[in-house]
Amino acid sequence: MKQVLALKYRPKQFRDLVGQDAISSTLSLALDTKRLSHAYLFSGLRGSGKTSTARIMAKSLICNDGPTSTPCDKCDNCISANENKHLDIIEMDAASNRGIDDIKDLIEHTKYKPTSARYKIFIIDEVHMLTPQAFNALLKTLEEPPEFIKFILATTDPLKLPATILSRTQHFRFKKIANKDIIHHLSHILNLENINFEDKALDILARSGQGSLRDALTLLDQAIIFSKGSINVSSVTDMLGLIEPDFMSQLFDTLLKKKDILHFVEQLDKFDAEQVIDEMIIFLKYKMLAKDPKFDTFLFDRFFRILANAKQLLNINSDSVFVLTLSMLKMMEATNLQTIDEAIVKIKNIEVEDTKNDIQEDTTQTLYSKVIAKIYDKSYNLGECFEKSFSFNLYKNNTLYINSTAQGECRKQLLHYIDFIKQCTRDIYGKDTNIKFNKITQKTDDILNSNMVQKATELFQSSTPPIITN
Repeated sequence: MKQVLALKYRPKQFRDLVGQDAISSTLSLALDTKRLSHAYLFSGLRGSGKTSTARIMAKSLICNDGPTSTPCDKCDNCISANENKHLDIIEMDAASNRGIDDIKDLIEHTKYKPTSARYKIFIIDEVHMLTPQAFNALLKTLEEPPEFIKFILATTDPLKLPATILSRTQHFRFKKIANKDIIHHLSHILNLENINFEDKALDILARSGQGSLRDALTLLDQAIIFSKGSINVSSVTDMLGLIEPDFMSQLFDTLLKKKDILHFVEQLDKFDAEQVIDEMIIFLKYKMLAKDPKFDTFLFDRFFRILANAKQLLNINSDSVFVLTLSMLKMMEATNLQTIDEAIVKIKNIEVEDTKNDIQEDTTQTLYSKVIAKIYDKSYNLGECFEKSFSFNLYKNNTLYINSTAQGECRKQLLHYIDFIKQCTRDIYGKDTNIKFNKITQKTDDILNSNMVQKATELFQSSTPPIITN
């Protein structure tokens, strides 16, 4: 009968430990330099390598070449340790042997020297399950055991251990194993087993293991059976009851494009709503880490807030389809929202545009009045004549268009001082401003000769009329 992968590929050397380099390095140095403690405490997530490390440590202590960081795996002590049959390595499950009588029995064994090895080693798994009385009974022995005794304690919950126990051990904290390390280990095993696989399928298995290598290997065993020897994304998602990444990608593309989501809602109805939300969050996390150009930082923040709020809504509303639909509609609407910086820029642009309009209005009306005032200031008589005989028509493309009704003596003065008028206008409007007179109303008896009529007409129809004198 074939062994499960978690047992078949259980590490037997410190170098084989996955994702715990700091711990394996420290313990190796301690063994090689003979700086050994009488008690060690290994704590961390399930499946992170605590018990495997304890067994490697025990084997390293009793190897014929030891204490050494590289046990030979050939001597009788190493072979017995690998087969979990060595009489001087005593493993105890504190979850089922947690009382004071069990600890008294263990303490009794510490009085006797090892049968064949240099140390007698006690591995106590799930040590946090011991009763307070059992901990008290263990204290004295744990603090001052005989020279040939070593304790290795393992736990998933070190906070439940009394401070007196923690102070008597060297504490090694096993971290959560990174997904990339789990994927690398899974692919190595599948290559050894000669099984085809897709990288994305292993990523899903590693993610489902949640940092536990043992859990990931258990899922891998299941995936090999379910996929009939060829592991792919479709079979893994079906086995785990997850949503396929391609489906999730299509869903978010639809949300970003603000299209109909009814089809997706119907498809998601067969999944647990909280699971759907979790997978949407995971999808967004990977997109954020990949710096997907479809999403910006603020959009990620809005989506995460909406999905977090959706989880709260699930606790107060039994209609999961409604919550999912509402959340997706919120996400569609969130694409229309602006950041504060964007809103400020937009407001500033509006203000600038309004200012431009104000300037245009000011240019067309108020500045013309300033031209009249300037002419008055320089020449009172001419100013009165100009105000009565000329009126504003239009200002466009740096050109001032003026309606003229000048007649008689007033018209003669204006013709004589046309350059002065133009200079006053340019002083107010700007140096590039031109003047065009749209209309001239004149009487023949006011004009001295036909030559002047022709010249006057050319003058008022020209943007830059010449000076005409009598």
